[in-house]
This record gives sequence, C-alpha cells and structure tokens, in this order.
Amino acid sequence: MKQAVKWGRWLGMLAYLLDWPHRRIVRTNLRLAFPEWSPKKIRGTSKRIFQNIGATVVEILQLASYSKQDVIARTRLVGEDHLQRALAENKGLIVVSAHLGNWELGMQYGACLLDRPILGVAKKIQPQVINQWLHKLRTRFGTSIIYKKGALPDMRQALRRDEVVLLLVDQSRRKEGVDVNFFGHRVPATPAAAFLGLRCKSPVLPIFCIREASGQLTIHIEEPIFTQSSGDLRADVQANTQLITDAVEQMIRRYPEQWFWVHKRWKKYYRHLYPAYQLKRNRRKAREARHERRMRGGAV
Repeated sequence: MKQAVKWGRWLGMLAYLLDWPHRRIVRTNLRLAFPEWSPKKIRGTSKRIFQNIGATVVEILQLASYSKQDVIARTRLVGEDHLQRALAENKGLIVVSAHLGNWELGMQYGACLLDRPILGVAKKIQPQVINQWLHKLRTRFGTSIIYKKGALPDMRQALRRDEVVLLLVDQSRRKEGVDVNFFGHRVPATPAAAFLGLRCKSPVLPIFCIREASGQLTIHIEEPIFTQSSGDLRADVQANTQLITDAVEQMIRRYPEQWFWVHKRWKKYYRHLYPAYQLKRNRRKAREARHERRMRGGAV
C-alpha cells in the first residue's frame, strides 16, 4: 500500500502541473473556506490535495484485487464504541461520509466489518464503462448499490429491516438540496439522511476513511447523531442536515488536504467564483433559447 501511495502522489503532482482548470478551482475553494490562510499555504495545500487524489485513484485500482482479509489488515479502526452504541438502537443505521481520504475503501471496509446488509446510494458517473467497473467493485463483498433518483423508498425499507444505509453527503444537486452553512457560506445539501433519521428514528453515524502521514488508512467513527424533532418537518430536516454538515466540515478541517476540493461546491450562490462554469452555463442557456425560438418559428 505504501508503494501505491508513493506512485499515486507522483501521479497527483503530474495532474497538478497539467490540469490548471481544476488547480484554479481548488485554490478558489480554499481561499473561500480559509480566508485567513496565506497564498503560500494555499499553494502547498493545493499540491497535497492533488497528491491525495492521485494516491486514492491508485489505491482504488489496487483495491480490486483485495480480499476481505486484505481490506481489514490494511486498515485501522478508531471509535468502534460509537458504532456499537448506534447499532444497539436496533433501528437501522444511517452512515454518512464524504469524498475525504479514500472513501471507496471505507465503503469496502464497512462491508467486511459489519455483519448485516449494507445499502449504498451512489451517483452514476460517465463514461458508462467506469460506472460499471465501480459498481462491480463496490458490490463484490455484498453491499447493494442503488442510484439516487427514486432511492428514498428503498432506503426507508432497508432501515425498517434494521440494515445499514450509506450516503456521501458532501455534494448535492441544487434541485434536491436544503440550504446549510458550510465553511461559513451558504450551499445546498442533501436532506436524505436527516429526513430518514427523523422518519425511521435511526441514528446517523459519521464515518470517514482517512490517510495518515505514513500512508496507513484509518476508519474514524465519530459520535452518532440522533436527530431532533420539533414537529415542524421542514425546519427539522434543515436543522438536522446542518448538524450532519457540521460533522463533515469538522473532519475536513482536521484533514483539509484530503477532501475533494476540485468540486465546485459553492456554485449555486457564488457563481462568480467559477467563471468557466458561468460561461459554460450562459452558453447552454443561449443554445436553449435559440432552440426554443426555432421550435416556435416552426410551429407557426
């Protein structure tokens, strides 16, 4: 694994040097999240972020050849008492995580460790061949994977059966999210974990797979979040989604070089931060407007 991390970091540095659009996004995000950081610290952290992404990619490729015993042997566990406390509720378990460290290995570790079914909720990626490869990788130890659209009923049923539902909650589509504060700035966040916690009375357990300086991967299990209800569902979903987002932010602040900062996380309310995205969006809208005018002209 150490050799994989070494080669991955070299790959990440190559990407850092060549991929200037994503390098710019990373630095923009870091300046927004950590306004007190110096330019030198922004540059240094940006390099380590790309190195972490490279190491993660290589580890994921290597993971395809691991057995259950390999996964467990190569990973350290911290906070198992939090896991046992949450499981003792016997109301299902909602595991929330983020694109932090090596999130794919964290999912594999859960399937190897837990003696109960796991339902993972994922977003389809392109191209399709990579999506199929990832689906096979994620399910080979018994985890079931469903995709976000229309997933809520399946998640609820799994929790009713006292199973585990796994969600990555650090990204969200604008149409499905509720607004929360993330690093001091407004963003949409997926409400699914909070909604399910309220409806099914299931504890929410933040779990993250972190890479230590030595290359060792450690599963950090944080204290469970027991959703609070006031009787106003809309307000409760927003408030509990904020609690979950806070747990994610706290872990990112501890390991900022390991989060997926290449994502345009603040684009809904801070479009000016991403000029290339704004230009692309404007061009798409212009094309749609031209198409609509042509359709109207044809109808006439």
